[in-house]
Amino acid sequence: MVHPYDDDRIIAGQATAAKELLEEVPGLDAVLAPVSGGGLLSGTCLGAKGQRSAMKVFGCEPERADDAYRSLTSGVLQKQESSDTIADGLRASLAPRTFAILRKHVDGVLLVSEQEIVDAMKRVWERMKIVVEPSSAVAVAPLLRPGGISALGLRRNNGKEKPRIGIILSGGNVEPKS
Repeated sequence: MVHPYDDDRIIAGQATAAKELLEEVPGLDAVLAPVSGGGLLSGTCLGAKGQRSAMKVFGCEPERADDAYRSLTSGVLQKQESSDTIADGLRASLAPRTFAILRKHVDGVLLVSEQEIVDAMKRVWERMKIVVEPSSAVAVAPLLRPGGISALGLRRNNGKEKPRIGIILSGGNVEPKS
C-alpha cells in the first residue's frame, strides 16, 4: 500500500507539478498550492526550490480546516479539529514527514474563507472556462482579495513590476447543482 501523501514516492511525484510549471512558465517569483496532508505542497516546495532556491512557495488552506497553518505557526504538529469546509479534499492532517518538509521549505500558509473559495471557483470558470474543485480554488482565492498579491511581500524590479505567481490547480471534482 502507498499512502496518499505520507510517502517519499508520492511527494517526489507531486514535485513534478511544480517542475513542469516552472519549465513552462519561467521567471515566476512564487508558487501557490493547496495543502491538506501536505504531499502536494511538500512536493511543490522541493520541486520549485530545487530549481530556484529563492522561489517563494505558499500553501493555501480553508479557515475551517487549518491544521497546517496552526502547525507551522506553533511549531508543533496539530491535528485537524474541524472538517466543515466545502474544500472536502483538504480535510486530512499533515503527517510528521510532510510537516518536517514544510517547516523547512514553505514560506507561509494563507487561510481563505468558504465564500472566497466559492468566488475563486466562479472566477476561474468565468475567466478561463476551467472547472476547478473547491480544494483547488483555495490556491486562487488569496490572490483575488484586495491587495492579495501585495500581501505576499514579493517585489520585482524594485516594485515597478507586479510579481509573477504560479498556481497549482489540483482537481476538478465538482458536482453541479441541478
